[in-house]
Amino acid sequence: MEQMALEMLLLQNDLNNQTNGIEWRKGYTTANKKIDWKRCIYMECAELIDSFPWKHWKNVDSKADIENIKLELVDIWHFLMSYLLKFDSPENLAKEIQKYTDIKSEIHLPKEWTKESEKEMEKYIDIFEELMALALIKSDEENYRELLTEQFFRACDAANMDFNELYGLYIGKNALNRIRQEFGYKQGQYKKIWGEEEDNKVMQRVIKREKHTFDSLYERLKEIYQSTP
Repeated sequence: MEQMALEMLLLQNDLNNQTNGIEWRKGYTTANKKIDWKRCIYMECAELIDSFPWKHWKNVDSKADIENIKLELVDIWHFLMSYLLKFDSPENLAKEIQKYTDIKSEIHLPKEWTKESEKEMEKYIDIFEELMALALIKSDEENYRELLTEQFFRACDAANMDFNELYGLYIGKNALNRIRQEFGYKQGQYKKIWGEEEDNKVMQRVIKREKHTFDSLYERLKEIYQSTP
């Protein structure tokens, strides 16, 4: 588990170097754009909450998108690791992360969304709003970082996502993010729809059906992207 955590941290560090420049820990990209990792976290929390049918004025009979909730947690993990990497090395953080992976939530999302699930929706959303609330706190103290990380893993457990699944989805999303950058995501040139599917959905399907290392998954997704009209 420590090795898996270290691999993710090193991949995230490399991705940040690639997209933001090697001085990203100072809080700015090479284009002198300010980086706010905690803002990234709470904005991704908002996107996660939008995976629930909470809106009383729109799509009132829709269901929660459980798979997208997991993907949003993986996006949050990108930003949380980046935030933590400002303060410590990947090797030290990999050791620390192990102590959070057994954290359990008292609340768990249903595997299938039903009318009964709707009655418990506020209880489910609370877990993720607590993570959002923590990200909004103006602190960088060590105990604060521990609380933020602990709540993230509690949210993962609430979504029924264990460390192995987090690792698999992170590897997939990291590979996908590299392809996005390579093919002009920042410049608006990247095609997010591959054929008739969003790239996230394609990535999820590939990692469910095929076994890959990070490098082979990157090449596989790149091949699919380039062959899609």
